[in-house]
Amino acid sequence: MSRCRLLSIAVCALTVSFCLRALADEPKKPEAVPDKGKATKKDKAAASFLRLTRDSHDDPLAMKTAIVRYVPKDSDGKGDDRKGLEVDLIGAVHIGEKSYYDALNKEFEKYDVVLYELVAPAGTRVPKGGGDGGNLSAVHMLQDGMKNMLQLEHQLQYVDYQKKNFVHADMSPDDFSKSMAERGESFMTMFFRMMGQAMARQNQNPQRSNDLEIIMALFDPNRAIVLKRLMAEQFEDLEGAMDALDGPNGSTILTERNKVALKGLGKEIKEGQKKIGIFYGAGHMPDMEERLMKEFNLKRTDERWLTAWDLRDKAKDKPARFKPTVPKKSTPEKAPAEKEKKAVPS
Repeated sequence: MSRCRLLSIAVCALTVSFCLRALADEPKKPEAVPDKGKATKKDKAAASFLRLTRDSHDDPLAMKTAIVRYVPKDSDGKGDDRKGLEVDLIGAVHIGEKSYYDALNKEFEKYDVVLYELVAPAGTRVPKGGGDGGNLSAVHMLQDGMKNMLQLEHQLQYVDYQKKNFVHADMSPDDFSKSMAERGESFMTMFFRMMGQAMARQNQNPQRSNDLEIIMALFDPNRAIVLKRLMAEQFEDLEGAMDALDGPNGSTILTERNKVALKGLGKEIKEGQKKIGIFYGAGHMPDMEERLMKEFNLKRTDERWLTAWDLRDKAKDKPARFKPTVPKKSTPEKAPAEKEKKAVPS
């Protein structure tokens, strides 16, 4: 094997390893969750906006994201302008199955307004298909590489941002950079914070997915599904991962952007909109939920779940392309029965 190929494999393995550690915290092994539309109380506590479903053998079936509804609390004293108000937090992952984004597009049609995330100049509309692919940022290239490796699709390619009810509700690049500078933040500090937590988790739980397991997955004939399962289990403890990224005093990438989104929500409520969706990454949702309850006096009512990643090992269930012809066993001919000899009296 050439040195160049060995180097490529090593870089690929380290990239996947970093993604698994940086994108989410290491969860405890979850109990099996039936593949139904509702979560158990324990499941809600562990993962309010993202979860895995498993079969009776504890094998992963799917990674799902939640759409959670909030309505005004009874007798909130805020006037009749909030009567009939429904706010949905629509959690998302940025790479997923095409069927997942098709389902989201249908959901978006139900809202008066959908407030969406995208660090871009105010009023930006993403062209259909995600544009010309000219975005060469490190994050975009990383996501693009992961979607290819996991055989998934990118959100910007399949979500229809041209819908009339879509409203940009995020920071501009200038505001984002200014906020990070004021907070003394950088992507490097976030990187080291995540790596530090990953190392601490490794010491606490030696059984967690390690680099060797990831490298072995890269050579697996069923590589995409094995890597998807590894990453999905990392995503499960979403709130723990976001706590590490956010820090004790919040962060630009999460809390400050959430404030911008909810400022947009307040504006839409004042303008009389009643059915409002907030379409952001699932990692933003725990903090956003807390702000909806405290600042808008809303309460959580119901939820529904969409399958973002199909984690079934279809290779196991795939029938053989051709059924082998099994020759019929030949039945041996019976030997002619001997004629019973008559007893001859002596």
